[in-house]
Order: sequence, then structure tokens, then C-alpha cells
Amino acid sequence: MTENPQVNGSYWLQTAPGGAPRPALAEDLDVDVAVIGAGVAGLSTAWELARAGRSVAVLEAGRVAAGVTGHTSAKLTAQHTLIYDKLRRTRGPEGARLYARSQSEAIEHAAGIEAELGIDCDWETRSAYTYVRDAGRVDELRAEAAAAKEAGLPASFVTETALPFPVAGAVEVTGQAQFHPRKYLLALAEDLEAHGGRIFENTTVHGLDEGEPCRVSTGAGATVTARDVVVATHYPIFDRALLFARLSPRRELVVAGSIEADRDVDGMYITPDENTRSVRTAPLDDAGDGTGRRLLVVTGEHFTPGTGDTRERFDRLSAWAREHFPGVDLTHAWATQDIDPTDTVPMVGPLHPGAHHTYVATGFGGWGLSGGIMAGRLLTAQISGEECAWSELYDPRRLRTAVREAPAFLKTQAEVARHFVGDRLKPSPPVDALPPGEGAVVRAGGDRLAVYRDEAGALHAVSPRCTHLGCLVNFNAAERAWECPCHGSRFGTDGKVIEGPATKPLEQRDI
Repeated sequence: MTENPQVNGSYWLQTAPGGAPRPALAEDLDVDVAVIGAGVAGLSTAWELARAGRSVAVLEAGRVAAGVTGHTSAKLTAQHTLIYDKLRRTRGPEGARLYARSQSEAIEHAAGIEAELGIDCDWETRSAYTYVRDAGRVDELRAEAAAAKEAGLPASFVTETALPFPVAGAVEVTGQAQFHPRKYLLALAEDLEAHGGRIFENTTVHGLDEGEPCRVSTGAGATVTARDVVVATHYPIFDRALLFARLSPRRELVVAGSIEADRDVDGMYITPDENTRSVRTAPLDDAGDGTGRRLLVVTGEHFTPGTGDTRERFDRLSAWAREHFPGVDLTHAWATQDIDPTDTVPMVGPLHPGAHHTYVATGFGGWGLSGGIMAGRLLTAQISGEECAWSELYDPRRLRTAVREAPAFLKTQAEVARHFVGDRLKPSPPVDALPPGEGAVVRAGGDRLAVYRDEAGALHAVSPRCTHLGCLVNFNAAERAWECPCHGSRFGTDGKVIEGPATKPLEQRDI
């Protein structure tokens, strides 16, 4: 059995590398729709639009499906932990039904695409479970099971699961799915291109002019002119509706490794306890040796980016996996990032109250696979001028939930303010004290610097001010990245953007 795995990248990316990069946008382009972002929401939207006869260009700052979507736990389900009882109270029974219907139809739609295109993406139908081990929370689960069933899901309360430990209770929703997300999306991208869509990788978007037509400017100087623009960058890179004030970033860790096939948990599991624990298995790509093993995927330890010791969290998650699945050979470790809306429901629709041809998809709260596929169908309907029953439910401009949203909104803004002010008051460690592989925000020559010492001992300094809204970044030693605790932007040790909403790198500094 191996020791704790190093943070060595997503299993999904390693087993579906995707071939040579697509070219970056090098010249001006005119299309019907420009889609910014090539994750599940962006690619699903572009694919739907191309199938509807629109000319589409997808602009991706990195590689297709290599960001958040490439680091997911890859559960495709309408059961989103404990959401339906809350929706029943905050949005009414009809709101809960619309949510369940929209998410369930997204799963059915993905199954149809997988069958139509013949995608080999390890598709498996499984039940999804939300469980608790604390008997004091059983009534909460009973209420959730009742609400989910009332909303139209095949849900029930159960006390027995295939987990290797007892539970006090669980909500089971049958007929859900799990798959290899990158294999699915790479096939979707190829079919998009076969229908005339164009995908440009390593193309950073810097500006958006909402004229008629709209114009999207890129870092290389090329411009895309389009009647409609979709911002599907996970966290919106444009803050014109102040959506950043209603969204909070959450980072979660993942460890994975092989177990014997006869120890398969036969389902997808999540608990809100223990700082979240999520468990599923998958076919193992390299298990053709007759050993009969499957991949175990364990997710948890959620936290705000740029806070606390990530290595310690990886150790806790690995220890939990080994305790509950003795003999698991942990081979992979990575992290993902989720964006939580303050009122639970994703924001999919017009970018801001005055928008006529710009749209956004964000705030999927850790359920971006079903949410992203749903968003593709919803945005295509809106761009095409068609009715969609759940447009109002997901509308980013919604105001009727403002009062209910207020406590979460204020809590989010208080946390941002605490970091914006408090991080500037933290004592700075001396530069000489930084060991190889570590980084810290330090004072040098009367200025603050974000300094990283590489394994050879050389120092690398950048500005610690996030280029999004100016919060100070902190260092994530496990992933060797600078992270903004305010809105989740992430940068490499050289200052280059890894994840938005920031679009510009941290400025280089001398030390």
C-alpha cells in the first residue's frame, strides 16, 4: 500500500488527455454566438446551439474540460445533498418540482447524447444517497426524502446501504448516473466541431462590449463579434450584475485509488457530516489484468480557497479513506472548486437586468454536471426565443428571494471584508525562513510581496494583490498555488492565472 499520494492531478485528465491542443484564436471572427468557457456548461450550451443551426465559437483560457469539470467527482444526479426540503420552504412546492424536473431531464438528456454519439465514457446507472451516521439528524433526512418524493424524484428513506459502515439513515434516489466526465465532453466537443462549431483553446478573454452586435476581446488582440454571448467560466469573469457578491468559492479535495471489485459500494454517496464525505467507484482503466478492481473516489474537506493547511486536509481525507476502506491503494489526489450561490439555486440566464444578448451560467454549488447540462438546454431556449418552464427559477436577476437570501449574503460579504482587511494585518514571516516548496506574503523593502522558494532554493516574487478586486492572496503549499480567499481566483507560482474570476496575472516583482 502506498503512502498518501502526492497532489498528482485528476484521474479523469490523466486517463483522457485529449490529444494535441486546439489553436488559439489568432484573427477576428464573426459568429452567431460566442461561448466563453469550455467546461460542461459552456460545451453543453455550444453543442445545443450548433445542433440548432447556430454558428458558435467557444473561447477557452486553458484546455477543453480541463478546469473544474476535469476535477469533479463525476456524479450525475438530481439529488443534491439536502436541498428539496429547503426549496419546498423557500421556493414553494412548485419551485422544488421545477428544480427536480430540470435536473432529472438533464440526466436523461445526457444519457440520450451518450447513446446517440456512442460515447465510451464508463456510463453506469446507480442510486444516489445522502446519508448521516448521527441518529439526531434522521428526522432531517426523513423530511428531505418526503420533499424529494413530492418534487417528483424516485426518493425514499432507507436505513441500509452498501457502505462498509452502518448509517443512521439515508435518502435514496434511484436511476441516477455516474460517468467519466472528460471522455463524455471530449466526444461532445468533437461532435460540436463536426456540426460547424469552432473551439479555441489557450484564448483568454479580457473584455466584453454589449453592443448590437456584441464584441468579445481576447488577450491576443483578436475580437469575436457575435449577436449573443454566454459567460460560462464557472465564476463569472464579468461582474456587471455584482454576482460576485452573491457567490462564494469552496474548495474540496479528492483522493482516489483501487479497491477489489467485490467491495464496490454500488451507489453514489454523500454526507453533510464530517466536513462532507462523498464516495463512489468507477471502472478502472488499467484493470485489465484480471484482478477485478475498481477505482474508489473519495471527496471532502471543503474549505475557502487560501485558508488553512491543505496538506493536513489531504492527510485527513486519505486517513478517512483508509479507515473505511482498508487496503485501498491510493494513487491519485487532486482538488476541485465549487461556487455556492447565497440562495441555493444556480444562476442561469441574462447576465444582468439590462442584458439583451449576454447570458451567464454559474453557482452550481458542487453539482455542475447536471446543472451544466441543464444550463445548456435553458440558455439555448432563451437565445432561440423559446419558452422554458424553469427560466424564472434560475434567473440571475431574481429579486423575490432577496429577503431570504440576506443572511447568507451578509455572511459572505462579512467573510470577504474580513479577508480584505484582516489579511493585510497579519504578521509577515522573514523571507529567509521560507523552506523550498513554500510560499508566503512577506514584507520586503517596505512593500508586500508574494514570495515562493522553489526546490532549488531560488526565490520568485509577485504582487500579492489579486487582479480581480485586490484581496491579498495566500499560498496553498499542497498544490503550490496562490489563492484569493475572497472570490477564489488562483494563480501559479509565476503569477499566471490558473482559475478566475481574475483574468490578468499577478504582477512580477523583484526581490
